[in-house]
Amino acid sequence: MNPVKVLFFATLRHQAGVRSTEIEIPEGITVRQLKERLVERFPGLDWQVMDHCLASVNQEYCADEDIIPPGAEVAFFPPVSGG
Repeated sequence: MNPVKVLFFATLRHQAGVRSTEIEIPEGITVRQLKERLVERFPGLDWQVMDHCLASVNQEYCADEDIIPPGAEVAFFPPVSGG
């Protein structure tokens, strides 16, 4: 198993009820798979929001299909609307 630190920002922080958490994930898991696990672990997280949020791994933006390396810090940012 691979321990990672997860950070939630803005509305995701409120939905999850925590600013950060540590979670054990299998090696080779993708960002999308981590999102799915987090929605299961934190029922307040809205899948529609998580599905469209930005993610960064070790402070670099990444795609849903990117693999999370061991010991990574993963941050999630909700989509932003504006005009």
